[in-house]
Amino acid sequence: LTDNLTLDNPFDQAFADTFNTRVSETDEFYNSISPNDLNDEQKKIQRQAYAGMLWSKQFYNYVVADWLKGDSAFPPPPQGRNRNEHWQHMYAKNVFSMPDAWEYPWFAAWDLCFQTVVFSRVDMEFAKNQLRLLVNEWYMSPKGEIPGYEWSFSDNNPPLHAWAALKLFEVEKETNGEGDVKFLTDIFNSCLMNFTWWSNQEDEDDNGLFEGGFLGLDNISVINRSNLSRLESLIHKEVILSQSDATSWMGMFSLKMMEISMILSQDKHTEYADLPGKFFQYFVLIADAMNDVDRKTNGEVKLWDETDGFYYDFLTLKGQETEYKSIKLRSLVGIIALFPVAAINFKNIEERAAKSLKEKLQWFFEQHSHLLEQIQTQKEENEDELLLSFVSPERLTRILERVLDESEFLSPHGIRGISKEYQDNPFSMGVDGTWLTEQYQPAESADSAFGGNSNWRGPVWFPINFLLIETLQKYHEFLGDDYTIEFPTHSGQQKSLKEVADELGNRLVSIFEKDKEGKRPVFGGIDAFQNDPNWDHLLYYEYFHGDNGAGLGASHQTGWTGLVAEVLNHK
Repeated sequence: LTDNLTLDNPFDQAFADTFNTRVSETDEFYNSISPNDLNDEQKKIQRQAYAGMLWSKQFYNYVVADWLKGDSAFPPPPQGRNRNEHWQHMYAKNVFSMPDAWEYPWFAAWDLCFQTVVFSRVDMEFAKNQLRLLVNEWYMSPKGEIPGYEWSFSDNNPPLHAWAALKLFEVEKETNGEGDVKFLTDIFNSCLMNFTWWSNQEDEDDNGLFEGGFLGLDNISVINRSNLSRLESLIHKEVILSQSDATSWMGMFSLKMMEISMILSQDKHTEYADLPGKFFQYFVLIADAMNDVDRKTNGEVKLWDETDGFYYDFLTLKGQETEYKSIKLRSLVGIIALFPVAAINFKNIEERAAKSLKEKLQWFFEQHSHLLEQIQTQKEENEDELLLSFVSPERLTRILERVLDESEFLSPHGIRGISKEYQDNPFSMGVDGTWLTEQYQPAESADSAFGGNSNWRGPVWFPINFLLIETLQKYHEFLGDDYTIEFPTHSGQQKSLKEVADELGNRLVSIFEKDKEGKRPVFGGIDAFQNDPNWDHLLYYEYFHGDNGAGLGASHQTGWTGLVAEVLNHK
């Protein structure tokens, strides 16, 4: 811009000075928040990710009741215009962080949670207010349901509000020395309603196994998880789908609520002191159902497959005789079971809360000791520290052997959506004479089923990879360097979980970095982006090719792909 100005013109000179000052201030700002050990290439990736997040803010106005009625100055809406008719309390009139202001100019609940984590480094107050928006009375339903996204507010997104609030609290504590307890309290109180809604709505049989539908993973499964009626019409039976990922998200939700209540109980909020024990108890019951420890909870339904060493979704077919069928498709659905994990140090908990939680633990040991064998890992040298998760270290190893196998989930650029084994050997299963198949698809979806515009059958998606990295770091913090895993599987190299997490982060970042030939995997075979000397800008795509890392889907979805900036913060 300044090259074309006439600098002897006072107006042009003033403009040039102002513009250069803004550039200098921007450079100073990004340098101040960028880790010192990043190279210039990595700093560029991080800075442009932040810039894309800021660019994707947009005003969103959708008053459902008015939209259903239509404009009085025009003919009435056509019959059948009833989208979101059960959300007539919804009154959206705010600036939101969009998944992609070009192609997805509306909020999405779980996208937004990831976006706030990225925003927390550049605009903490905006990040907090984004989380507050979806749980206020104009958005959250009176029953406690958080709206999913515009296409259908009733479509369930994974319940990540508590996780995101805790992340923001931790970032602020890391940067300012203390977190915002008032903010954490507000979100926690709202999440109590959402937790109750999930417990009642998505666990109708009250057995600790959850449904929830597609849960953001679109076509991840061999069946349409949002609409079981097609399968029911083919086999003429009622179908119940017990979901490994839905149950895992609720286990994670329970532990995050437990962690938040422990923080609040330490901040003179004595009314929260009994809640850690309640959420711990809820987590144990979910883990019981997930791991099939106590057969009374879920009958013949088994999400954990001992032979395969993996978690799967499970079908219950209700006809003259009830049948049970495991969907033995290795996908992210089974990996999400690792995400519910929390370390507890009783010495760091307010006395009353610690006592309440210890009493719950003691009660479980006395009454149901078998329930804790799988989910509790205790440090031999320190009885005040323990780890809660769905999986023991032994089971963790079995799952990671598949996750870190380059012939299955591990790609050069992150973890794939389903196992690559299904590329040449498609998954197939029969349900009452109806055959269902699924093949590994590393790029765009091969058909229009389940929406067709987003593919979870092979590509690398940032949000799940980010949570897996965070999960491995948490396991490492507790298990230490003595716990190692072969990485990659079959390589003969043993690495700590921290080293594995770091390597997965490196693989995600490499999507945007120039390789030995000076090419960026993100741009694949697009010659203009790879070779034009005037183009040095990055695009943060929706998802990435499962084999070569090329960007796919929405091209400006900095949204949750902006998480690469947070990955770089922890290199």
